[in-house]
Amino acid sequence: MRTVGVVTVGRSDYGIYTPILKKFRAFSDIHLRIYISGMHLSERYGSTYQMVEQDGYSDMVKIPSLIENDEPSGVALTMGQGLLGFAREFELRKPNLLIVLGDRFDMYCAALAALPFHIPVAHIHGGELTFGAIDDSLRHSLTKLCHLHFASTEAYARRIIQMGEEPWRVHVSGAPSLDALNDLVLLSREQLSNLLGQPLPEKFLLATLHPETMNPNGIETLVHCFLQAIERSGFPVVFTMSNADPGGQFINHAILNYVQNHPNAFFQPNLGNEAYFSMMKHARAMVGNSSSGIIEAATFQLPVINIGERQAGRIRAKNVLDCDVDTESILNAILYGTSEEFRNSLTDLTNPYGNGNASNIIVETIKKIPIDTKLLRKTFYDIRWENH
Repeated sequence: MRTVGVVTVGRSDYGIYTPILKKFRAFSDIHLRIYISGMHLSERYGSTYQMVEQDGYSDMVKIPSLIENDEPSGVALTMGQGLLGFAREFELRKPNLLIVLGDRFDMYCAALAALPFHIPVAHIHGGELTFGAIDDSLRHSLTKLCHLHFASTEAYARRIIQMGEEPWRVHVSGAPSLDALNDLVLLSREQLSNLLGQPLPEKFLLATLHPETMNPNGIETLVHCFLQAIERSGFPVVFTMSNADPGGQFINHAILNYVQNHPNAFFQPNLGNEAYFSMMKHARAMVGNSSSGIIEAATFQLPVINIGERQAGRIRAKNVLDCDVDTESILNAILYGTSEEFRNSLTDLTNPYGNGNASNIIVETIKKIPIDTKLLRKTFYDIRWENH
C-alpha cells in the first residue's frame, strides 16, 4: 500500500485535482491522504473544505494556515503558519509521496516542510510564467524542491529541464483540469438561472480579477478600469471571487459594491467546477486575469479579455485578447471579443494545454515510480549550450 498525500489550498486547485483523485481512488493499493489548508478553511472564502469532505475521503487532515489580512505580511505569516502545521503533521506520519500543484504561497510551505523529512514531492503545472505575480518566483523555486514534474506543455517541460531538473523526472501531461471536461455534464441555462436566483442573461460576461502582486500600488487603477469598462460595455456580468493575495479583499469589496448598484451584475463566490465550466460554456466572453482564461477557456472556444501582466508569459491560444490596464483598451477588447466576427474565427481552435489525458499520465507515473534513493537524491542536469 502506497500512501499518496495531496495538498489542496482552495477551490481552484481542488477542481484541477478532481480527475486525478478519481483515478487514484480506483486502485486498492493506493491510499489517499488529503491535506486541506489555505483558503479552504476560511469562512471569508466560503469554507470550501466542505466540498472536499462531501467527496468522502477516508483520510483528511486540516492544516490551518491563512492569516486573513490584505497586506504582504499576511502572505509571509501564512507561509510560516503552514510550514509549522505541515512539519508537525509530517513528524507524526509521512506519506510515501506528496503531490502539490501550481504556485500558491500556501501550497509552497507543504513542499518546503517535506524537504527535511525526505518525502518525495510531485509537482503539477511547473515551468510556466506569470510575470505580473510573485507566484512566478514561488513556482520556479517549488520546482527545485520537487522530485517529479508534470508539465502542461512541451515548452514548459523544456523550461523545467533548463532549471537543472533531470529529463527522466519531467513528464508532459497536459493540464489536468481539461480531463474534468470529458466527464462533466454541464448545466443548462435554466439550471444556472436557478443557481443565480433569477434568469441567466442571454449574453453575459464571466469576470474574475486577481491582484497583480508585482505591482501592488496599481490595484486601485486595475479595479477602476476593469469595472468601468464592464459598465460601459453594457453587458450583464457574473463575477467570481478574487483569491487570498494581498489586495484580494479590496477587489472583492469593490465588486460587491458594483453588484449592489447594478441590477444586471451578479456575484458568485464559489461556483464549483460544474457550475463554473457551465458558465464558461454559456458566456459571451471572459474578462479579467484568471489562469482559467488562459488554460480552460480555449476548450470552449470562449473569447477572453486578459487584462494586464498577471498572466504575462503564459502560452495562450488565439481566443485570448491581451490588453493594458486602461479603460478604453479593456472596453475595445470586450467589444471586439464579443463580436460575431471574432467568435466565428475561433471555430477551429485547439487548446495548447492538451486533450484531457493528463490524469492518466500523472497517476500511472506516480503508481509505478520506485520510491528510492534515485528519486530522492537530485543532481543538477547541465544543458550543453552550443558555442559556450
